[in-house]
Amino acid sequence: MTAEKPNPQNPLIVQSDRTLLLDVHANRAEEARAAILPFAELQKSPEHIHTYQISPLSLWNAASAGLSPEDVVQVLNDFTRYPIPGGITEGFADTMSRYGRIRLISEDDSGDLLLLTSSDEEVLAEVGAVKPLEKLIEKTDRGFRLRLIDRGSVKRELIRVGWPVKDEAPFVSGEALELSLRDNCTSGRPFEVRDYQLEAAGAVLGAGGPGTGYGVVVLPCGSGKTIVGMLIMSLLKTNTLILTTNVAAVHQWMEELLDKTDLTPEQIAEYTGDSKGVAPVTVVTYQILTWRPDKKADFPHFKLFRERPWGLIIYDEVHLLPAPVFRVTAELQAVRRLGLTATLVREDGAEDAVFSLVGPKRYDVPWKDLESKGWIAGAFCREIRIDLPEKLKIPYAVATPREKYRLASENPLKNAAVVQLVERHREDRILVIGQYINQLETLARLLDVPLITGKTPNTERERIYGAFKKGELRVIVVSKVANFAIDLPDASMAIQVSGSFGSRQEEAQRLGRILRPKKRNSLFYTLVSRYTVEEGFAANRQKFLAEQGYKYSIQQWTLT
Repeated sequence: MTAEKPNPQNPLIVQSDRTLLLDVHANRAEEARAAILPFAELQKSPEHIHTYQISPLSLWNAASAGLSPEDVVQVLNDFTRYPIPGGITEGFADTMSRYGRIRLISEDDSGDLLLLTSSDEEVLAEVGAVKPLEKLIEKTDRGFRLRLIDRGSVKRELIRVGWPVKDEAPFVSGEALELSLRDNCTSGRPFEVRDYQLEAAGAVLGAGGPGTGYGVVVLPCGSGKTIVGMLIMSLLKTNTLILTTNVAAVHQWMEELLDKTDLTPEQIAEYTGDSKGVAPVTVVTYQILTWRPDKKADFPHFKLFRERPWGLIIYDEVHLLPAPVFRVTAELQAVRRLGLTATLVREDGAEDAVFSLVGPKRYDVPWKDLESKGWIAGAFCREIRIDLPEKLKIPYAVATPREKYRLASENPLKNAAVVQLVERHREDRILVIGQYINQLETLARLLDVPLITGKTPNTERERIYGAFKKGELRVIVVSKVANFAIDLPDASMAIQVSGSFGSRQEEAQRLGRILRPKKRNSLFYTLVSRYTVEEGFAANRQKFLAEQGYKYSIQQWTLT
């Protein structure tokens, strides 16, 4: 069924390529946005028209949340401005019906053996013909038997061939752990969970039946994803393993847990290169998990996944989940899983792996929505283009593509621009962020401020971060180690001097460093060498920021 008459008051334009254009100034725009979010992925959100995409993965997300094809079509009919193009809605039922056609259940009470089952013989025949599954499944009169340890691997292979599995096998409860959220932080400040954090936790846990208790929450940096994790911990009350990106992030999780829950220090342990404790709540880095003596050796720290009867695993910055952790996650499908991220964009295109192994996206909210409500800071993004010095123009012209990028990134004239920006913004707390250590060392000397790189000892990193938080330092220079999971709430300005070839993922994380709510708007500067390959990569980053709804200006810098 499609809308027959145009309604110019409606906010949504449905296009034949399954993109949805949302006019944010139209009546009912907010209502339409909330209605389409379960089955369409936000692609762009500039000032006036937001673009969403309906894809197989987004429709499987919708099916996993209990929506029917009729629900999707009804939403489109309710909000469309023009008649829906013929043909596009007919395919929704076929795509969505693929989710749930194959079910995964326990074969017996022991839970050690599982069963892939379907009421469609032709579907089972197709499953049996998937070559990578030959050694993982065994044909029975009810379907295919598989070992508990192969639960995730089978799901991953099936989603690759277009069959997302409805996983109804039970979870292990894990060892019980009594914990609650505080009404006040340990400092005495009131602590209250925000409405969208409650909604996110509810979306993951659902009613507690089959098909709930796992999934991904997508929230902007600075909006309190950690709170969502702690809220779910308090509801499940079970031993929890938390995976995150670096030692500083480990310590921040531990500090937040002690500040906002009634857990004691003895109930929380750090498992890193510095300390390898295990407790009812254990916080670990991806780096230590994926360390091994050589490429042929096993991963010795994977034993942590079996060290305790975990009932919940939290994957912080789940979009960065390394391939070895994907592999072990495939074995841990009996444990409830929560992924937290600001963006599900993976530069390797492995979003389907996150869907099948961690869980479908359960909750998402546009960055600008939270900004408009004051939950994250407003930000202005400015690109400053700087000429190459004359002495580098010929070397740049004859360089290889990779050499061109590095020459442009380390343009020495950027140094003077950084010094001027720092001088002009004396009221701001500033992060200078870059890719290349030599460049960052030069800037740290010029500004007479500390530098944090991957080689900076963790104790020194935390001393510097602490001084910045207290206001004892106004400026610090940081390498890409500060891209992820670093909580510097008073940072109000970032100067990006070089980056990873226009990575959208990196742009989201770096912008996130300055989005903690504060009284002033934040400033995000990117320095780009004019007439170089850097402009092309900068355009990719600019596109991402514009898609999130941020104003982006470009100006030519004249050094004085």
